[in-house]
Amino acid sequence: MANIETPRRFPDGFFFGSATSSFQIEGRSNDIPQGDSIWDTFCAEPGRIEDGTHGLVACDHVHRWREDIELMASLGLSTYRFSISWPKVIPDGTGTVNEPGMAFYEAIVDGLLDAGITPMPTLYHWDLPQALQDRGGWTNRDTAEAFANYARVMAERLGERIPTWMTLNEPYVSAVLGHVTGEHAPGTTNLEAGLAAAHHLLLGHGLAIAQLREAAPHAELGIVLNFTPAEPATDAPADVALADVRHGFDNEWYIHPIRRGEYPTATVEALGWDQSVVQDGDLDVIAAPIDVLGVNYYTRQVLSAVGQELPFGTPRTEMDWEIHAPSLHRLLTWLNEEYGLPKIVITENGAAMPDNDRADGRVHDQDRIDYLHDHLSAVLSAIDDGVPMAGYLAWSLMDNFEWAKGYAKRFGIVEVVPETLERIPKSSALWFEQLARTGVLPASGSDPH
Repeated sequence: MANIETPRRFPDGFFFGSATSSFQIEGRSNDIPQGDSIWDTFCAEPGRIEDGTHGLVACDHVHRWREDIELMASLGLSTYRFSISWPKVIPDGTGTVNEPGMAFYEAIVDGLLDAGITPMPTLYHWDLPQALQDRGGWTNRDTAEAFANYARVMAERLGERIPTWMTLNEPYVSAVLGHVTGEHAPGTTNLEAGLAAAHHLLLGHGLAIAQLREAAPHAELGIVLNFTPAEPATDAPADVALADVRHGFDNEWYIHPIRRGEYPTATVEALGWDQSVVQDGDLDVIAAPIDVLGVNYYTRQVLSAVGQELPFGTPRTEMDWEIHAPSLHRLLTWLNEEYGLPKIVITENGAAMPDNDRADGRVHDQDRIDYLHDHLSAVLSAIDDGVPMAGYLAWSLMDNFEWAKGYAKRFGIVEVVPETLERIPKSSALWFEQLARTGVLPASGSDPH
């Protein structure tokens, strides 16, 4: 990646915004009855969430969404990626639409459009209706069909107001952390279940694409995938082999069938997966053309076959993730060369930081500014290399419920004061505002105040 020593301008039309998800920010309202999700159940199980908290209030976005839209507009953000809570609009996952829940999202979309902000909804960000989980969740093929029906309902109701739909957020996390490692809801630990869930998630994506194409022919359609580049610690064959397997499972498993209509052969063999859940025609459904790929990137992984923890002494975030912006550039060029995507958007990129430096009532998060600056530099380098980059969405708009970590890890460019839920832009938000309004990345990141 080139070392950027002078300010540089992003191409005309490149957009800047932020991203959130329903369970992490919304909370509940007595005015909107809704079904439980698998995360409501997971949070209620002792020991599942590190700080013992839950998402019942979160950032209270369900009541404060107007204020939050005004906040986004004040920061010059042109696009907002949010997720729709399936249990809010169809409480049991199938059947009757919950009109108060639907009205909530219709009001948000209208409010965004009135503020000049483009809405980019994601249909599924991990909060599966518990009623569907009770019937097997994503290990049950029927859930893919239910998801496609839900997608059609949303497209028919939100109509011409949505220019871009994203089907799933990070199916890798739903399948692996939810079903293999048990770190996320529903909290099971079975590889075969995880692989079945992964396939049904992809099938649900493909079926939803078909429904969305019919119900919203004007819209761009895509999926959001997370990528964690895998590199061997040394040139030793064992390290290289380990990195190859992890690369296949962590980075190719979802994009490969979407773009190639097959699972990566070497990884299938390494896992010993019999593919018994894959029915005739499934891979054709999964490989339905997409218009845009959402890329979530946070860190890389350096792997050693002997279990050595690597790398040493590198900067890390509060999630203990290595900060390595060059890997984002390499990831984007690899995706473009390998899969020839029509358009790529960075749908999540950001960092949990200590946020201990406070003056004049504001968090001064130079470390987060540096992170954003360096990763935006990587995006510019990818553009120079011909990668069709369309936009960048910072994760996250505000501090929120960070899943199994609770509220201890803060990713927001806006602080949410725990006691009052007041929103206070951090220095990173003011820095990002300048970028969003001008399209110019300065030579280095610096606290604007």
